[in-house]
Amino acid sequence: MPDPLTFFTYQQTIFDKMRKSLSLAVICTLFNSFLIAQKDFHYPVTEKQDVTDVYFGTTIMDPYRWLEDDRSARTEDWVRQENRVTENYLKDISSRDKIRTRLTELWNFNKESAPYKKGNSFFCFRNNGLQNQSVMYIKKTLEDQGEILLDPNTLSADGTISLSGTSISKDGKTLAYGISRAGSDWVEIHFKDIAGKKDLPDVLKWVKFSGMSWKGDGIYYSRYAEPTGSELSQKNQFHKVYYHTLGTTQANDQLVFEDKEHGDYNFGAFVTEDENFLFVSTSQSTSGEKLVVKDLKDPKAQFKVLSGDFNYEYSVIDNIGDTFYMITNLNAPKNKLVSFTYGATDPDSWKTLIPEGINPLESAKICNKKLLVNYFQDVVSKLYCYDLQGKLEREIRLPGLCRLNVFNADKDDDFATYSISSFISPGQTYYLDAKTWDSKLIFQPDCKFDSDKYITEQVFYTSKDGTRIPMFITRKKDLRMTPETPCFVYGYGGFNISIGPEFRIDRAVFLEAGGIYCVPNLRGGGEYGEDWHKAGVKCKKQNVFDDFISACEFLVAKKYTSFHKIAIHGRSNGGLLIGAVMTQRPDICKVAVPTVGVLDMLRFHLFTIGRAWTVDYGCSDTKEEFDCLVKYSPLHNIKEVNYPATLVLTGDHDDRVVPAHSFKFAASLQEKNKSAEPMLLRIDVNAGHGAGKPTSKQIEEFADMWSFTFYNLGIK
Repeated sequence: MPDPLTFFTYQQTIFDKMRKSLSLAVICTLFNSFLIAQKDFHYPVTEKQDVTDVYFGTTIMDPYRWLEDDRSARTEDWVRQENRVTENYLKDISSRDKIRTRLTELWNFNKESAPYKKGNSFFCFRNNGLQNQSVMYIKKTLEDQGEILLDPNTLSADGTISLSGTSISKDGKTLAYGISRAGSDWVEIHFKDIAGKKDLPDVLKWVKFSGMSWKGDGIYYSRYAEPTGSELSQKNQFHKVYYHTLGTTQANDQLVFEDKEHGDYNFGAFVTEDENFLFVSTSQSTSGEKLVVKDLKDPKAQFKVLSGDFNYEYSVIDNIGDTFYMITNLNAPKNKLVSFTYGATDPDSWKTLIPEGINPLESAKICNKKLLVNYFQDVVSKLYCYDLQGKLEREIRLPGLCRLNVFNADKDDDFATYSISSFISPGQTYYLDAKTWDSKLIFQPDCKFDSDKYITEQVFYTSKDGTRIPMFITRKKDLRMTPETPCFVYGYGGFNISIGPEFRIDRAVFLEAGGIYCVPNLRGGGEYGEDWHKAGVKCKKQNVFDDFISACEFLVAKKYTSFHKIAIHGRSNGGLLIGAVMTQRPDICKVAVPTVGVLDMLRFHLFTIGRAWTVDYGCSDTKEEFDCLVKYSPLHNIKEVNYPATLVLTGDHDDRVVPAHSFKFAASLQEKNKSAEPMLLRIDVNAGHGAGKPTSKQIEEFADMWSFTFYNLGIK
């Protein structure tokens, strides 16, 4: 940091030269910037302890391990101090209030999900704009405005109790709904009589990673035993499937499925629409599953095995009598659609209806006795209609570069509803006539973002090893990109998840300010099928980081922007991406925002559901995988070098990726960073991994993220 006297003398000289050409407002803004630049951040003094682990002869220091104790008063005090430092920095950014105001204006538009039919009624979710949680409505017809069935905003004053799944009984009389507190993955299941709109006394606790699948007057669901330690960080083990009958206590629920020898297995139960068959899926990670089925019409029936290993994935879409229709990647990395009968469940007996194609098969539904199949073609949705024997009949046209978000259909109905989104417009809902196959727009939100002024283009660039990677670039139509154009690059690259066109309202603030928003489709995702996914897992994870780095280099080489005008961002697995990229190439950007990231790659598997990620990441318990993990683990690769301005975001109730990842990463950055840039940590209180976060908290978080980004990129 320069000597203060010299600095202000230099500052005054600059002001004298600019006084004639700059307005007073601009001078005040610049003066405010100089003052922020002069700040001493006063980071908390984070105690370092002599904690080490030895992995295959390699000693790894972990001086901030005490921050893993989320119930410690000392950790709680440290969190308060870190939030105070961050708030002191952000409050001096003059554009913060304006950004928050504009975000609020943009957010304040009507939102509605695609309606679906159950029994004799239709159901959907609506938000009038700034409601913390969307409200569930029941309607007599598609055109009916409907009435409120369940308003989660009444469950808490601050909106931190959210819905976590809903399921309606086959007769349409009873609603099962899960609630989550403060964004936690833990769920309580409640029940409501739909006609009377009154809650029933039944409550199911300690539910996690579970569906709610109806059979008669009860549901199948999955749960753990009540935790004996911290419910937010204790490792989750021995998942079980139960059946709950309405009007009884949870203690009397029937145990349906478990594995006493494999505590890390997870189970999901699914009942077919006709309630005649029960499927149970067993998983040990985020990829691959075992699958069994039972005939519920026969009380003596035993489970039949469809898959006895974890090598492939299976998604049963529907059944007609004893014939089932299913999507699988068994010997088909981009997926195929097969049928089988209950009497012949062995894979050798399956019939391939739609073989693997050149594009990944994403999803399928049966509507009016036809198969409606959604493909991903270069990360853009394409919808086709087949007969039940797999013969292609037609394409159902979707508008532009969009993604099919939701598709609601029933094999006995002659209509469907679906919603689509793009990078420049929020979700729109369509009615599909399954007799003529014509689509009709039935809901279009009234958003204050002028989509007509913006455009999304898709480009392709070459990664480090020569692989061709797609990337979406969204900008103003009349924007001339130059090396001084602000650029925001978002990435994920993991768990077979595809990042297609989607509207994120907070990005609109950046686009309105003349920035370009870029989304590269990295390996590790599912954009081109399972091979694309596997090219970015375990010891190939470096491909993901190289793909992202190459995207930034492409943007600079094309003179769309410069490294000093780039901000990079990712959430969860994307937070790992940003942590790895900024520690490998701190020169690649001016701003880094790793959010709820997996940042300690040697210990992630020890907390909550982290062990399920080892199929993608590997595990430090094995030497080969440890050798790969330690090379890129963001926490373990922080050096005494110049890092970009960094804002680490997490939530104190995140029990998916525990906040200790972000705590230790931020403490280490604050200790070792040699640049004058801020290394800040923002911990959202009463917030989790992101799902169910109330609107008010989202606006506050994004206002802070964009204030930090605008200021450090020099956006006025």
